[in-house]
Amino acid sequence: MSAANCLLTEDQFLCSICLDVFTDPVSTPCGHNFCKTCITQHWNVNVPNQCPNCKEVFNTRPKLRVNTFISGMADQFKQSAQQKAELEKTEAEIQQMIQKRRVKIQEIKHSVELSEEDADREIADGVQVFTALMKSVESKLNELIDTIKENQRKTEKQAEGFIKELEQEISELKKRSTEVEQLSRSEDPLHLLQSFRTLNTAPPTKNWTGVRLSPPSYEGTVRRVVNQLEETLSEQIKKLLTEVELKRVQQSAVDVTLDPDTAHPYLILSDDGKQVKHGDVKKNLPNNPERFDTCPCVLAKQSFSSGRFYYEVQVKGKTDWYLGVARESINRKGRITATPQLGYWIICLRNENEYKACADPSVLLSLKSQPQKVGVFVDYEEGLVSFYDVDAAALIYSFTGCCFTEKLYPYFSPCNNDGGKNSAPLIISPVNHTE
Repeated sequence: MSAANCLLTEDQFLCSICLDVFTDPVSTPCGHNFCKTCITQHWNVNVPNQCPNCKEVFNTRPKLRVNTFISGMADQFKQSAQQKAELEKTEAEIQQMIQKRRVKIQEIKHSVELSEEDADREIADGVQVFTALMKSVESKLNELIDTIKENQRKTEKQAEGFIKELEQEISELKKRSTEVEQLSRSEDPLHLLQSFRTLNTAPPTKNWTGVRLSPPSYEGTVRRVVNQLEETLSEQIKKLLTEVELKRVQQSAVDVTLDPDTAHPYLILSDDGKQVKHGDVKKNLPNNPERFDTCPCVLAKQSFSSGRFYYEVQVKGKTDWYLGVARESINRKGRITATPQLGYWIICLRNENEYKACADPSVLLSLKSQPQKVGVFVDYEEGLVSFYDVDAAALIYSFTGCCFTEKLYPYFSPCNNDGGKNSAPLIISPVNHTE
């Protein structure tokens, strides 16, 4: 008999009652095998002393003995099944490890793609900045060259004038010399006497003794122009870098809407949650824990606890306002002191032209122009809150080295109406990315 025909199948190790691998296999007199517990329970519940397979009935309950061969084979089969299960588990673990590494490869490739995009963007920004600076340097150089050439042209023109005047005098003197020579050879005493007085007087000429051509002095010209250029470039670099920075932070723009549940009862919010102004009339609203009850301010619905986010607020026409971010646990009842130590990172406008950063102590800000639209940028992990004059592409102020451990909410206060002088709303504006 061939080895293939001697191989036992899985079915040969299964109990026909429990349909599982034999446990303590026993044989009936008819030659069929069952788990000892299975056949015993079967005879106790069903037809006693009958083989479940061939239906042979025994006069007395047979004495069941363990089938050592089947038992040994069943044990080996169980071990084999366990080993197979372990191999399948190992294979699954290996496949899982392979899959994790494939995912990691994709992550690394994606990181490389993002890095390449960052590098291309950085190169493009660098080219933009340096191109503008080189144009400024080239323009200043051309201006220097033109100035020097213009001064040289003036010198040449002055020299030409002197030479022309001298040549005219030489011509007059030569003419007089000829007349004198002719008169000296004259033999007519009367003619000599008549002409002597005229010819004996020198023709009208300039005294050239003190006349000097004064070429312009170029001593220190290049240094003076370079110093001017340095000042110009310093301002231009600052502006260009801020433009690049603003363009980059605008990539983190998020949609922000105002949360009416936090708004002070005097505030009026637009239906779309994008505008807020002071209404002068206190609305009857529930004094829930989230609501500010003394300071006329409101938070956004959105909160942020990681990453970067940016939004813009129109402040045009206002004489007073507060903008920034606040942590979730701030005190919303009673008078508020807005400082980073108490969970506020805010700048403000007071009295039409007094800009401050609400630090401790506060920082008076000197701005070249009055912002009409303010951009607010937060980098949670870096602990950075920056404010920008969007139209001027200028940095207003930055809180640095902040330690954020809670959710941050955008914060808005339109302040009081001030008799209508400050009635304009704060408007959350869509971000138009700077070109």
